[in-house]
Amino acid sequence: MDFFQQQDIARRNTRGLVLVFCLAVLALIVLTNAVVAGFLFFADDYNVYSGSRGGLQAFLSYFSWQRFGGIGIAVTAVVALVVLVRWIQLSTGGKVVAESMGGVRILPQTRDRAERRCLNVVEEMALAANMPVPPVYVMNHERGINAFAAGIVPADAVIAVTRGTIDHLKRHELQGVIAHEFSHILNGDMRLNIRLAAMLKGITFIGDVGHILLRSSNRVRTGGSSRGQGAALPILGLALWVLGWLGGLAAGFIKAGISRQKEYLADASAVQFTRDPRGIADALKVIGGYLPGSLVHAARAAEMSHIFFGEIEHHLWQLFATHPPLQERIRRLDKQWDGNYIQRKPKHYPNPKIDPSAVEGHGRAAIVAAAMASVAAADNLQARPQLEDADFPDDVPGQTAPDYEAETAEQEGIPVALVRHSHEPLGAHAVISALLMSPDEAIYQQQMTVLQGSATRGLAELTHTLYPAVAALGAPRRLPLMEMCLPALKSISFGQYRSLKQTLLRLIQADARIELHEWCLYQLVRHYLDPEFIQVKPSSPRYRRLARVRQPLQVTLSVLAHEGGGHTETVYQLGMAELDLADTPLLAREQCSVAAFSKAVHTLADVYPLLKPRVLKAMTLAAGEDGRLSPEEKEIIAAMAAVMDCPSPELL
Repeated sequence: MDFFQQQDIARRNTRGLVLVFCLAVLALIVLTNAVVAGFLFFADDYNVYSGSRGGLQAFLSYFSWQRFGGIGIAVTAVVALVVLVRWIQLSTGGKVVAESMGGVRILPQTRDRAERRCLNVVEEMALAANMPVPPVYVMNHERGINAFAAGIVPADAVIAVTRGTIDHLKRHELQGVIAHEFSHILNGDMRLNIRLAAMLKGITFIGDVGHILLRSSNRVRTGGSSRGQGAALPILGLALWVLGWLGGLAAGFIKAGISRQKEYLADASAVQFTRDPRGIADALKVIGGYLPGSLVHAARAAEMSHIFFGEIEHHLWQLFATHPPLQERIRRLDKQWDGNYIQRKPKHYPNPKIDPSAVEGHGRAAIVAAAMASVAAADNLQARPQLEDADFPDDVPGQTAPDYEAETAEQEGIPVALVRHSHEPLGAHAVISALLMSPDEAIYQQQMTVLQGSATRGLAELTHTLYPAVAALGAPRRLPLMEMCLPALKSISFGQYRSLKQTLLRLIQADARIELHEWCLYQLVRHYLDPEFIQVKPSSPRYRRLARVRQPLQVTLSVLAHEGGGHTETVYQLGMAELDLADTPLLAREQCSVAAFSKAVHTLADVYPLLKPRVLKAMTLAAGEDGRLSPEEKEIIAAMAAVMDCPSPELL
C-alpha cells in the first residue's frame, strides 16, 4: 500500500470536490432565482385574486439579470460564510469533532478494563505505523459498533470509538477497526473529510433557513393588504426547504462517491498494519450479526457520517450509502466466507442525561465533555455490573485478565516501570526530561537545578529516579518511549504545557549548545503537542519539483552524512543521486548547524505529497549505506518525517 500516493489522490479528490461543490452552488443559485420569481408571482395580489396570471410569459417577467446577480452574490456569500465558519469549527482539532458527538476522553489512568485494552491497541497500532499515539475518545451511550478518526494532520488526530465497540469486540477485531482508522490518517483522508463536511453544510444551509421560515410562519399574523405576502411566506419557506432537500441529495451523492472507495482502501490498509485479515473481517461479521449493528444516534453524527467505520443509519433511511455493502467488504477480506455472521449479545447502557445538540457556542465541546464525564461517573455503579469480566469477549476460562502495559513493555523492549510512568502526566513529563539529561555530571547538576525550579512538584525527584533506566535504554528505544508519553501529556492544561516546553528548552540549553538529538526530541514533542493547545497552521504543498528545494536537501543530507556511521561522502552522494541532484556538493560540518537543519526541514514540509517519500526514502537509503540504520540516523529521519507530516510504516 503506497500511502503517499493515496495522499496525493486525496489532494486531487479535493480539487474534484471543489468543482462539484461549485456546480452545486450554481444549481442552488438558479433554483433560488426560480423560487424567488415564483414567490413574487404568487405574492402579487393582482395575479392571485384577478385570475389574470398571464401564463408562462408573465411568470418569466419576474426574472431579471439584475436580480439573478444579486441573488447569486447573496447565496454565494451565505454558503461561503457557512463553509468558513464550519471549517474553522472543525479544523481546530480532532478533539472538537469527537466532543461534539458526545465523546469523552479516555484518560491513561482509567481503571475500566475495556478502555485500557482500547488504549493499548491504539498505542500498539501507532507504534507500528511510526506515528504519535493519538488521544482516544469513547461515546459512552452508543451501543452500535463504530469508530472514526478526526483531525487535519497526524499531530492533531484523535481516535473515537463507541462503547459498543470496546465492549463487544475481541482484541484482534478491535485491532482491525483501529488499524482501519489509522489508515485514514495515513492516507490523508482526514483533511478531505473535514473539507467535505464544511462544504456540505454550506449546501444544506439553505434548507435550514427554509425550515426556520416554515416554523416561524405558524406564528405570523397577517391581515388586510398583507394577506398575499402572509400566505406566501410559508410557500417561500417550503421552497427553500425543498432547495435544501435537493442540496442534501447532492451532498449525499458527493459523500457516497468519495467515501466508498476510501473505505475499501482503508480495509486493505488495515490488513497491512495487522498482518491478519481476520481482524477487520471478523469485526465486520460481528456488526452483521449484532442487533444494533453500527448505528450511531449522536446529534451531529449524520453530517459526519462519511468519517465513520460503518453506516450510522439503517440503509432504508439512506438514499446514498456512504459505505460499501457489508457483505462486499467482508468478501474482499475473506474469500472463503460462508455468509454467516458472528453473534454477540448486546449490552445495555444508561441513557444520556443531556442533549449535545442543545449546547451551542465555542464552549459547547467542553461543556458536552464535562457533562458526559459526570454522567459516566454517576452511572458507574449502575452500568458496570452489566459489564463484568465474565461477559468480556476476550475472556478465557481459567485465565487472569492480561496486563496490557506489561505486554507493551515486552514488545518494545522497554522496562514496564517506564511504560507505566509514560501513561500518567507527571511520569510522562519526567520521562521526557530524563531523555534530555546529560551523562556529564556537571551538566547533569545544572539540569537538576532547572528541574528543581520547575513549577511541577516532584518532577526533579522522579526524573532523577527514572534517569538510570532511561539512559540504559540508549538511542534505539528513545523514540517509541517518547511516543508513548504523548497521550498523557495531551491531557495536561495549557499552563502546564507552557511550563513543560520552558523546562525542556532550559534542559537543552544547560550546556550552552544544542545537540542534534536534542533538537529531534524537542521537535517531535512540539510538533505533536502544539496542536492540542494552540492553533497551528499545517504545511501546504508549494514545491512541485525537488530542484526548487535543492539547498534544503543539501543541508539535510549533509547533516545525515556527518552524523551517520558510514563514509560521509559516499552516504551524501548516494542520497543525492537518488534525488537526481548528484551535482550538488557536500557541505562542510561547520555549515551544518542545528539551526540550518531545522530551517531546511521546515521548508521540505511544503513539498508536494508524492515528493516527500522520495526525500525520506533517499535519506533512508543513504543512511543505510553501511548495511544498517543507527539509532541516531533513525531519530533524524523520524523527526524529519514528523515535521513533514508524512509518517509511514514503510519508513525506518
